[in-house]
Amino acid sequence: MLQKLYIRNYVIIDELEILFDRHLNVITGETGAGKSIILGALSLILGDRADTSVLINREEKSVVEATFHTGHNTYFNSLLQREELDIEPHTLIRREISASGKSRAFINDTPVTLSQLNELTSALVDLHRQFDNRALEEHTFLYEVIDAVAENQSLLAGYRSQYSRYRQLQAEYRKLSDSQSQWQKEADYKQFLFDELEQAAFKEEEIETAELQLKQLSHAEQIRSVLQLVYGTLEEGEQPLNNELKRLRQQLQTIAAVQPEAEILAQRMESALLELKDIAGELDSLQRAVDLDPEQLQNLQERLDLGYRLLKKHSVQQTGELIAIHLQLSTELQEQSHAGQALQALQEQLNTAEQELIVLAAQLHEKRLATAPGFAAQVNELLALVGMPNALLKIEVQPSATLQEYGSDQVSFLFDANKSGKFSPVQKAASGGEMSRIMLCIKALTAKALELPTLIFDEVDAGISGEAAKQVGLLLRSLSDYHQVLCITHQPQVAGKGTQHFYVYKTTTDQGQVKTRIRLLSSEERIRAIAQMIGGEKPSEAAIENARELVG
Repeated sequence: MLQKLYIRNYVIIDELEILFDRHLNVITGETGAGKSIILGALSLILGDRADTSVLINREEKSVVEATFHTGHNTYFNSLLQREELDIEPHTLIRREISASGKSRAFINDTPVTLSQLNELTSALVDLHRQFDNRALEEHTFLYEVIDAVAENQSLLAGYRSQYSRYRQLQAEYRKLSDSQSQWQKEADYKQFLFDELEQAAFKEEEIETAELQLKQLSHAEQIRSVLQLVYGTLEEGEQPLNNELKRLRQQLQTIAAVQPEAEILAQRMESALLELKDIAGELDSLQRAVDLDPEQLQNLQERLDLGYRLLKKHSVQQTGELIAIHLQLSTELQEQSHAGQALQALQEQLNTAEQELIVLAAQLHEKRLATAPGFAAQVNELLALVGMPNALLKIEVQPSATLQEYGSDQVSFLFDANKSGKFSPVQKAASGGEMSRIMLCIKALTAKALELPTLIFDEVDAGISGEAAKQVGLLLRSLSDYHQVLCITHQPQVAGKGTQHFYVYKTTTDQGQVKTRIRLLSSEERIRAIAQMIGGEKPSEAAIENARELVG
């Protein structure tokens, strides 16, 4: 609820502060006294744009502050949390306009944009002006009204929970389907790459090993020639080196008896001889292993050519990287085959969720359809009481094949101002004053069931008087039992129903400046003010008695 409104340096208001109660706050005053100026200042808090023409004193900025009790307003607090703003039991909203034309907005001393301010304050204030009533143009409000009257809250909560799950399933299905469609565009090529690597079937380090083998085979003649030369020198020929070493060792042993060191040298030569014989054996094995088979050479070359081509194709350097790509493609192909199964499973879940929603939507439709005529009749009865005896409201509930957040119905509020039999959408057919009274009747009937912000009515009683004005006052008072209401009025019947009565007036300062002032009236002051609304500046005793009855 709105607790306090503070205005400084705004049009002809130098400074004023208004403290509101939680029920029906009426604001009266002579035409031109400044009631609309106060409403204009409040509109700044709601996100309206402003210019420097509102400044009285251009040496100071214009400031409008509103304090709201928001501790239990869960929706508003959720919006604050979403915007990463501080959540307090009492929320202070401030607008500042400087002489340079710069405008700033703050919520709990944190700067916000006008679009943020507009959205956030819509959860705090519902402003009904003539020719500025948007509630019936809002898609959701029509459903909120009819469902409140039909007592669909529990059913609708179940439907919306299921609808949220349904939308989540749709999003998952679209994502997976898009992924699969994208994959399908690449599937043939990836399958080709996989098949190519599968057929190549490279083993770890195969390309690197083949490179070495090919080099060896390419130099097989030279390798064999060298190996044979060294082997021949050690074991073959006219004077094999190993035989010579053997003979020399034997010579050393002949002098070992007289030269003991010769025995040691002979033993060392024996060790060298054994090592050279072993080397000769390995040389013989190596030269026998050197293969001069041209077919093997060709096979190795073909294998290397394939390896080099695939390495280049996949922009990698080693056999192991090709093997990793092969495994990755295998995994992707398997996952995609599973994705088709997952997509089918999601489709089945979607079908089930949709059928459940259709059942719930049908139940909502039946209850709305049953409720609509009776509720429209109640509204029409109230319209007759508030000065619109020829007006008719009709509520249409048309089924639709499209599921949406509030079911599958298309709900329309249609209006005929003069019993012409021609109904049009209410936001197009009703005038500003008619729209305000229609909204008053609707909200009075749904006050207990609907959660509403602070309601502000600007001259909702314009163009009516007598019994109709009295009924407007009664509706406002009943509405204020459940929601805070602020009402600017010229009708004594309405003013008499207020739980607080503010009087707006003009005064002239010592400097000759005209200023707007506002004051909260006492009980006796209220009676006097209402009597003046009935009988003029100097009301008669009858007017005063009438005022007492209205206040009582």
